[in-house]
Amino acid sequence: MAKKEKKTNKDSKHFFKDFKAEIKKVIWPTSKQLINTTVAIITMVIVVSVIVFGLDLAFDAMNKYGLTKLQETVQNSKNTESNDSNTTDSSGNDAETSNDEVTVEGEETSESTEE
Repeated sequence: MAKKEKKTNKDSKHFFKDFKAEIKKVIWPTSKQLINTTVAIITMVIVVSVIVFGLDLAFDAMNKYGLTKLQETVQNSKNTESNDSNTTDSSGNDAETSNDEVTVEGEETSESTEE
């Protein structure tokens, strides 16, 4: 067990020694470079934010316009269907009533055929 403790102690000393050597190799930016880079990043974030905001407004407006047109189209088609269903056929019965009668007659025919 003593060997494992010595090995971990050596590993941790080696790790911190390597860590310190790597930190010394880092080239830290000057204050002028830091300010320039920060301004560039903030400017890009603002530009992208404005573009995304503009696209969001445009798509929202198109969506509202599209939904309004779609609702009008559906409403017009419903009105047309209701007008068509209220029209009378040649015998003077409502179209819906004559469809029901045909269905009932068809059922009676199939029942009589089955017997």
